[in-house]
Amino acid sequence: MYLHFFKRMIDLILSLVGIILLSPILLVLSIIIKCTSKGPILFKQKRVGKDDTHFMIYKFRTMRSDTPKDMPTHLLEDPDRFITPIGHFLRVTSLDELPQLFNIAKGDMAVVGPRPALWNQYDLIALRDENGSSKIRPGLTGLAQISGRDELEISKKAALDGQYALKITFVEDLRIFFATFFSVLRHEGVQEGKQK
Repeated sequence: MYLHFFKRMIDLILSLVGIILLSPILLVLSIIIKCTSKGPILFKQKRVGKDDTHFMIYKFRTMRSDTPKDMPTHLLEDPDRFITPIGHFLRVTSLDELPQLFNIAKGDMAVVGPRPALWNQYDLIALRDENGSSKIRPGLTGLAQISGRDELEISKKAALDGQYALKITFVEDLRIFFATFFSVLRHEGVQEGKQK
């Protein structure tokens, strides 16, 4: 009952309330992004959604327009040369993720779920297909995000996604939601660039 009805209802309410309450911050960040670097305010990228469908994810743009497309930032050789003046701050604080409230409102995403994979992350997609986590909406945050984020290997990340998919409850979603705030405040698991 929770997964098939109440979870989506809660996601919709939280996203709409979030958009309204955070609209001043969204506006200020949009102005700063536009004034400090060339290019659009929003970064749009094809991601994998529920049942392996594709959708366009929204983020505040933190990288220059000439950054290699469809490559996870943690795999870039020298990400610092692509990050905009405000980009690092947005990424460390996860404020770049705020436009995904619109993805949640549209039904592309949930507040809690596996982070949406890039369309070309075939290894991660295959593992999620095996463990059943591809059958649920991807999330703004998830079990992997509070357990290591970028530092996790693909297999570990997928295993955590599968673990979450097996026990989706209101209590678990609430735990992950609040744990995310502490994780963001401590800047846990943020990895910029390929590890040597």
